[in-house]
Amino acid sequence: MKLLPAITTVGGYTMLSRVLGFVRDVLIAAFLGAGMVTDAFFVAFKLPNFFRRLFAEGAFNAGFVPIFSEILERDGRDAARDFAQSALAVLVVVLVLLVGLFQALMPWLMYGMAPGFVAWPEKFDLTVALTRITFPYLLFISVVSLMGGILNSLGRFAAVAVTPVLLNLCLIGALLWLAKSTPTPGHALAWGVAVAGAIQFVWLVVALDRADMPLRFPRPRFTPRVERLLRLMAPAAIGAGVVQINLVVDIVLASLLPSGAVSYLFYADRLTQLPLGVVGVAVGTALLPLISRELGGGRRGRAIRHQNRATEFALLLALPAAASIVVLAHPFVSVLFERGEFGPRESDLTALALRAYAVGLPAYVLVKVLTPAYFARQDTATPVRIAAICVLVNLALNLVLMQWLDHVGLALATALSAWLNTWLLARPLSRRGDFVADARLRRRLPRILLATAIMAGGLAVAHTGLDAWLAGTFLPRILSVVLLVVGGLGLFGLAAFATGAVRPDDLRSFRPAPDG
Repeated sequence: MKLLPAITTVGGYTMLSRVLGFVRDVLIAAFLGAGMVTDAFFVAFKLPNFFRRLFAEGAFNAGFVPIFSEILERDGRDAARDFAQSALAVLVVVLVLLVGLFQALMPWLMYGMAPGFVAWPEKFDLTVALTRITFPYLLFISVVSLMGGILNSLGRFAAVAVTPVLLNLCLIGALLWLAKSTPTPGHALAWGVAVAGAIQFVWLVVALDRADMPLRFPRPRFTPRVERLLRLMAPAAIGAGVVQINLVVDIVLASLLPSGAVSYLFYADRLTQLPLGVVGVAVGTALLPLISRELGGGRRGRAIRHQNRATEFALLLALPAAASIVVLAHPFVSVLFERGEFGPRESDLTALALRAYAVGLPAYVLVKVLTPAYFARQDTATPVRIAAICVLVNLALNLVLMQWLDHVGLALATALSAWLNTWLLARPLSRRGDFVADARLRRRLPRILLATAIMAGGLAVAHTGLDAWLAGTFLPRILSVVLLVVGGLGLFGLAAFATGAVRPDDLRSFRPAPDG
């Protein structure tokens, strides 16, 4: 299993999924704008996603993949398949019961999920109806997560990486071809989510068959290996739950604000997720096995050196990305979303939230870089405790800032708590000597900041110069944004080389070590 091809495959399909996600969000903005139906759908979509991230992709994968890989390596494919089938049987039974229970209790569940919607009975009822349509997605995507863990353990990354692409294609298709036949476009999107889960399931069933790892559905049994899986899932579920609580708190509080607040935050978060997904997740994913290997071989100094280079690389991308979003937030939102039901007012309010989120973008990325330093040392407790503290701080900041800044206060609270998370993660590592900024990082960081400031200043001037185009029709606006993005990239590149923030031969420092 080669590291670089795996990263390239996953990264390429992730980028494709993000692009299709933007197309999806552009269509949602055009069809629904930022009002009652949009808010209802986003809550309906977030609820099954919350449990997916909590159990399927979070706790379940954290326990399943290591056990499956260990059995595969030690006892062979047949034994690994037997374990996967036992885990699948237990997982499906639990999920069927969970989905059935939540379908029955959905109205009461929504009182806790979106209490602010109670004041608008039509909005509340619509949210309950849409969530009931989307919730079976949890069953499909959880099984997809298990099958994806099997394929990744076999070194087959492409089929799994395509699954988010299928989801976005289903939602795009639902809006374009189904929306006219449903009571609202929100209903079309909800059915698109449910259908996407089934299509992803079938896709990976075929992929497993081609990998010579077809699965049967045996009688559910709590074998010793399944019990071990459940024991490993428990702490991972706590850790994932702490993070997901933050997201739920934001939805709950946003539901108490004027209509549209949930939608503004969703659109702004989607734009923030592009650099976070491509930079933070990619660096964190590559870093964990690398420093784990170094620590396992007793090469602590090399592990710290890799951590320094990963931090430098992440900041080299995250700082200019954050600065450009702060300066160009309104043109980005306007070009991507402002059409149909999404008008200038919605652009203004979404851009304010986007700027607030962007303040925390470098911190979001650094959390992805620092957390592997704990996991590589088999310390999962410290990040969980830190995340719990940050949830409480985020809640307190939310309650204070939303009084004056409405939905923007919620986004700003998220950004500030992310910086606290970064500091709390870095501090113990520094005290223990597990992460100490080396001379190169201390030398390069001020230069990266200077290059970022030069780029931000240039973008601000160019933005002012293109005001007339940015206020014009769609074609001049999109051309202006393209010019600003390309110009900003070029200016940052020149400034980075001129200040010494980066050198041409630096790319060799970031090449992954060969497998084996």
